[in-house]
Amino acid sequence: MDIENKASKINLFNFSTPQMRAFHMSWFAFFLCFFAWFGIAPLMAVVRDELSLTKAQIGNTIIGSVAITIFARLFIGWLCDRVGPRLTYTWLLLIFSIPVMGIGFAYNYETFLIFRIAIGAIGASFVITQYHTSVMFAPNVVGTANATSAGWGNLGGGVTQMVMPLVFAGFIAAGFATGASWRLSMVVAGAVCFLTGIGYYYLTTDLPDGNFKALRAKGKYRPAEQVKGTFKLAAADTRVWALFVIYAACFGIELTLNNIAALYFRDYFSLDLKTAGLVAGLFGLMNIFARTTGGAIGDIFGKNGGLKGRVRWLFIALFVEGIALLFFSKMTLLPMAIGTMIIFSLFVQMSEGATYSVVPFINKKALGSVSGIVGAGGNMGAVMAGFLFKGEIPWPEALSILGIAVICISFLTFFVRFTPANEREALKEHEIATADRLRRMNKELCTS
Repeated sequence: MDIENKASKINLFNFSTPQMRAFHMSWFAFFLCFFAWFGIAPLMAVVRDELSLTKAQIGNTIIGSVAITIFARLFIGWLCDRVGPRLTYTWLLLIFSIPVMGIGFAYNYETFLIFRIAIGAIGASFVITQYHTSVMFAPNVVGTANATSAGWGNLGGGVTQMVMPLVFAGFIAAGFATGASWRLSMVVAGAVCFLTGIGYYYLTTDLPDGNFKALRAKGKYRPAEQVKGTFKLAAADTRVWALFVIYAACFGIELTLNNIAALYFRDYFSLDLKTAGLVAGLFGLMNIFARTTGGAIGDIFGKNGGLKGRVRWLFIALFVEGIALLFFSKMTLLPMAIGTMIIFSLFVQMSEGATYSVVPFINKKALGSVSGIVGAGGNMGAVMAGFLFKGEIPWPEALSILGIAVICISFLTFFVRFTPANEREALKEHEIATADRLRRMNKELCTS
């Protein structure tokens, strides 16, 4: 049975409706998870010196931090279909805030790697965010809702590049030693995640009309037995795997840049720790509007060209992303490197928004599993890219190789196709949502 009372409008300054509470809580929770996930990245220069880490060992920690998320996202997507996003997000935040704080106990490469891998599971929060906004918003705005919630969440990757060195400096100024300061900085990040997990439980509902358990008891939502086999259903669809690879070429690249950007600017442009963090943070800060723009343009293309239009926009964004990454890899002057990095950041994040403007229309019966598989593709891309940065290949050359790969992968969008029946259904839902939005606007005008 269909989900009722999805929001046909995004009112950013409204926290009173279940749809907007889910929107704001999901992006904020993802922001904090992203912040904690990559909180150690801008401090790696300090950690590297204290623990005497080699380039290969740093590469292994980068790979480990994103590899575990592949499996976590697959599981979390399935779990959302079973128990709902509210409980799933609550337990994810409570449980995995522990290794975020616990990394402070690392004393050598092996223990640091174990904690870094464990922290990576918190990156599965993305799937819950996308699931929660997908079930709360109607087709006319779902692309924008998904892109905005994910983009503002991804913003944590940029903010952490800027904030964590400042938190670290604050502990240094308070008289703590260097080793204690980076450890205490991670305790702060983990503690905030834990508190947010408690808030998510009390402030959100699974669906616009309530939680899975209550709605199932009233016969208003499909019972848990009908959810069985959703992962198999999603995995049997070739379009899901095309989007898996496509998302590897955008979000996977963003994860890679979040992990290496500070070190890249420090080592190749001779910047100090704080300045390298600030420059690297510009990459993530584009999420303020870039991913939202990608999803909003996807909705516009969807209005004018149907589901084919959404896919057409995805190809354009991904192709330009690859070109921009190639240019960034060739820059040797700092101002030019920053400028091309910002352009590249704009298109990599628009590609992500464009991807998840398509995902909600692939298979509604297995939305969680589809979201989980596609989301896992982003981490698989980061794992594959990570091997380039742990070897002897110079990092600019590795970035150039990734740019070529993204250009080639953009052509996989031609394998994401929809039947005429899918197009008609999407058009009908879009018309209903648009009519609902106009009705609500007229009602507001009459009462004002």
